[in-house]
Amino acid sequence: MRDAGRLQRIAALAAEWAAPFGAQDWPLLQRDISVGERRPGWSVNGNSRMVKAADGWMAVTLAREEDRAGVAAWLEGDAGEAPWAAVERLMPRRDCAMLIERATWMGLPVARLGEVAAGGEAVAVLHRRGGVAREGSSLRVVDMSALWAGPLCAGLLGEWGAEVVRVESLSRPDPTPQTSPLLDARINGGKRRLALDLTREDGRAALAELVAGADVLVTSARARGLAGLGLRPDEVFAANPALIWVAVTGHGWASDRVGFGDDAAVAGGLVSDGPDFLGDALADPLTGVLAARTALAMLEAGEAGLVDAALARCAAHVAELVA
Repeated sequence: MRDAGRLQRIAALAAEWAAPFGAQDWPLLQRDISVGERRPGWSVNGNSRMVKAADGWMAVTLAREEDRAGVAAWLEGDAGEAPWAAVERLMPRRDCAMLIERATWMGLPVARLGEVAAGGEAVAVLHRRGGVAREGSSLRVVDMSALWAGPLCAGLLGEWGAEVVRVESLSRPDPTPQTSPLLDARINGGKRRLALDLTREDGRAALAELVAGADVLVTSARARGLAGLGLRPDEVFAANPALIWVAVTGHGWASDRVGFGDDAAVAGGLVSDGPDFLGDALADPLTGVLAARTALAMLEAGEAGLVDAALARCAAHVAELVA
């Protein structure tokens, strides 16, 4: 009953934050599947699990094939052992700091329960500048994000009236249309789709031209990966000083850690007793709504800058509000 009450309060907060965008009929905290059908200690889709390490609880996400393939090296275990079997056998012998350090180096999404403390702003703004005059009456958004949080942010701006161009990478396509088709239709259905081969120079040039003419850019990759596409803050803002760049990451723009909605929620302490997952990848929709809210406030105030929207920090903020 306590979890149900907290989820109701979280849903009410998300609806309040999303109200200015006119998306009242969107089930903001749900994808395509029921939150009730899962095993204790497992996420709704089964890709994330709560595991006890030597000195604390952690969340491990093995959604991608490369993550499952990297488990043996991460834990220094038997390469022939099944990934989750190795996690359950070896993590109780390893301490959290070492596990996070090695996971960061390998790009594995893991998090310690409550590692991110609440306090301060849920969403930070870097490179902020005011006095921005934007040309034209229509708002232009370039959405090159994937999964849930970033596309939700761009989708809300689209509901508000923006023209949203969704850049789809031919080399690294977003899996959401296959894994969560109803979610994809809800948050991406109204966007104009543009497929680009970002491994080619002409594809990166087309992306740079789009970004130079945008009011808002939404990304969900880490800084290192975006730099490889020619998207570095100094260069981007030099070409488009009026841009609002919404950078959704697991643990913040300055961090090289990978994070997804379930493990980032655990990092922020947004969990149920047990400990266990609370809801379905809650850090994702909450970050998407908070990022869109921040971008809208900056548009209305005539500001530009980089919106540092970290899943774990947004989860910690909401956990404090509904404690």
